Amino acid sequence: MNKELNIFKNLQNESLVFNELDVLQEIDRVVPGSVNYSIRRYKKLDSWNVDDTGVLVYHYEKNNPSENYLELKFCVSGNVYCRQKQVECDFCKFSASKTCVEKVESVDVLSFSFKPSYLTQFVRGKKQMNISDEVLAFTHPSSFAKSLPLCGKTRLAIQALLNHTYTDTLENIFVNAQTQILLLYSMDCMLGDKEEIFTCKFLANAEDREKIVKAREVLLQHIGEPLTIKELSRKVAINECYLKKGFKELFGTTIFDFYQSQRMEHAKYLLYNKGLSVTEVSSMLGYSSISHFSTAFKKHTGIKPCELLLR
Repeated sequence: MNKELNIFKNLQNESLVFNELDVLQEIDRVVPGSVNYSIRRYKKLDSWNVDDTGVLVYHYEKNNPSENYLELKFCVSGNVYCRQKQVECDFCKFSASKTCVEKVESVDVLSFSFKPSYLTQFVRGKKQMNISDEVLAFTHPSSFAKSLPLCGKTRLAIQALLNHTYTDTLENIFVNAQTQILLLYSMDCMLGDKEEIFTCKFLANAEDREKIVKAREVLLQHIGEPLTIKELSRKVAINECYLKKGFKELFGTTIFDFYQSQRMEHAKYLLYNKGLSVTEVSSMLGYSSISHFSTAFKKHTGIKPCELLLR
């Protein structure tokens, strides 16, 4: 099943495109007075070619204003996720045991819907409005959809929404803040249809961009086997300097910080959901000592591994 996805259309008719994918996680929430949002995580098939992208949908009905809304939808792939939350799992056919480190690559679709009552508060009254002002004030006379590129800053906000650990009231505050950031970047794209301009000129070459994306995939595949920059650059056939600069520009973070974040998220899963010991997790993630692992874990999560086990 070799299909080239047109994500721009897919995001507007998700049910017809993603019904062939295995659902890993579904979240539907409402932040009072702010945003309705949903997150769908699907198991990515090797045969599917998915480009990370987004779309802004402006829905306007002059004679039925209660139906007006602005929606942001994003599709990102390559994140590691495990759908089994029990201590024991049978998802991995080869090592279905307590020490299983099964990793599932996901396609994540996020949707954020805003009502006029929330958006109009951001509009300053002025005689001449640009397209962004008209959209936020719901005075733009016709509905439309606009494709949105995913820059490094947008990716960081999306990753934060996918991986945060806040609950209850603090979760509402956090989600509200991150969605405002996504709204800011999306409305900024409304001001023109400029092609994406890269600080690193070599990224204008599609093949070089693909190598940077491939490097991210390789890192995720070696979550327990730390690679040096030199080893990684050889695997994707690109200059070390280009790899570091290109990765930072495309994904908004350094290779080290991205890799550490992914390792610590997986460590949390192994400790809390799988019930493994600190010693076992430290060894599985390639740390030379428990103290080094504990220091890295606390830096990322704010607590020590042993404190997580007590929760």
